[in-house]
Amino acid sequence: MDWLISLATFLVNEILSQPAYLIGLITAAGLIALKKTAGQVVGGALKATLGFLLIGAGAGLVVSSLAPLGGMIQGATGAHGVIPTNEAIVGIAQAQFGARVAWLMILGFAVALVLARFTPLRYVFLTGHHMLFMATLLTMVLASSGRSSVSVVVIGGLLLGILLVAMPAFAHPWTKRVTGNNSIAIGHFGTAGYLLSGAAGQLVGKRSRSTEDMKLPEGLRFLRDSMVATALSMVLIHVIMSLAYLAKAGRATAFKAFAAEGGSAATDVGNYVMQSVMQGLQFGIAVAVILFGVRTILGELVPAFQGIAGRLVPGAVPSLDAPIVFPYAQNAVLIGFLASFLGGLVSLALLTWVGHPAFGLALVLPGLVPHFFTGGAAGVYGNATGGRRGAVVGAFLNGVLITFLPALLLKVLGAFGKENTTFGDADFGWFGTLLGNAAKAGATGGSIAMVAIGAVLLGAAILFQKRVVDTGWDPGARRDAFLRRAAPPEPAAPPTAVVRTHAKIAPPAGAPTPPPPEGS
Repeated sequence: MDWLISLATFLVNEILSQPAYLIGLITAAGLIALKKTAGQVVGGALKATLGFLLIGAGAGLVVSSLAPLGGMIQGATGAHGVIPTNEAIVGIAQAQFGARVAWLMILGFAVALVLARFTPLRYVFLTGHHMLFMATLLTMVLASSGRSSVSVVVIGGLLLGILLVAMPAFAHPWTKRVTGNNSIAIGHFGTAGYLLSGAAGQLVGKRSRSTEDMKLPEGLRFLRDSMVATALSMVLIHVIMSLAYLAKAGRATAFKAFAAEGGSAATDVGNYVMQSVMQGLQFGIAVAVILFGVRTILGELVPAFQGIAGRLVPGAVPSLDAPIVFPYAQNAVLIGFLASFLGGLVSLALLTWVGHPAFGLALVLPGLVPHFFTGGAAGVYGNATGGRRGAVVGAFLNGVLITFLPALLLKVLGAFGKENTTFGDADFGWFGTLLGNAAKAGATGGSIAMVAIGAVLLGAAILFQKRVVDTGWDPGARRDAFLRRAAPPEPAAPPTAVVRTHAKIAPPAGAPTPPPPEGS
């Protein structure tokens, strides 16, 4: 039995939880199904794997750039509380629940493939690390309620499989609005935030132009380059916060802000400021790397996926990580990040003023990493249906969600609720809280309630797929129609020159007849 546990742990930790390997294997399988040559299979799989590694490298640069900034914000504002970080809480839980997480994840992925094959929900979830995160959350919630290991794996695997096909379906009309086609779906457990952002865009952005159509003065045209605009914005943010932190904490403490992870402490104020400038520039590089990795993976995976679609799951749509939508509205990513972070700050103030004293909710500090990835994607979704106004309002609401939902989730995580971290993205919050409260109904009643929640979610997703997605509903159609009506009319064509003609008069009698024209 031990060897089976070891094998399952190896498959989850070393392959299925590594998005790059999983995407490479899926790409290779698709190319084999398309009867490509061995060289094309190896080359396509490697390129797809490298594309995801590029995304991971960019994400690592984002984390390393935002970590000192987060510390400076906390030091400058004096806020203390829980910082949502998926990787941190998963690492803490793995020590206690590793084997159950492994089996739950394998069963959940198998259930998802069966559902994709035999229901209208033709989505194959390929974001391996988010599968691992959700499997860990389900294990924590179920195990904390006192259920047996078998019950945890079976119920949790069923619920995970349902989530893997249901959530991409609910978001798909808005995803198609973003991408313009049916080639990919969103496979990321921040979906509730993207749905809210897309719906908010529909409400507030009827007259708002796209973030990608922003007209800048001639002297600011260089900001149309998203990498330049992102880097400049983050340089300004880093410099402002570093100066605020310097004023609050003093030189001795502030100069150590960039010394973590092999960095060196600042030697003077000038060096300190320039270190903050470099961190902002590093962020711009990180975003550029992520975008290049997304383009690389799309170029290989989408064509190869046709092979899988025709064999295992006919008509399958790959569900991919949140950065997959970044290239479709690059200005909206930066706007969404900033608006989401602002939503987190406002929500933190509300928690401090009302939520913590009245309801005992933890103070959730805005984590810059979840606000960048989910806020950036929310900005893209909000822009797709509501332009600039939709990007700002939608991403702001996403920031509110990923602040309040983790605070509610901590109430149902048992002993893990006392940790200084928790899950950060929206779907972990609402689904974990719902299951945690259902589990309080007892061993039998709680299990029935949780299975019922899964059944309702699956049924709603199938109904939504048939009635909304398959009918081609476009959430931005009304906005498009309004913008077409509001657009200035096309300039009229210049009038053609007036040619004066005269009535032909017969020549007088006896006049010579003119010679015929040449060539007649």
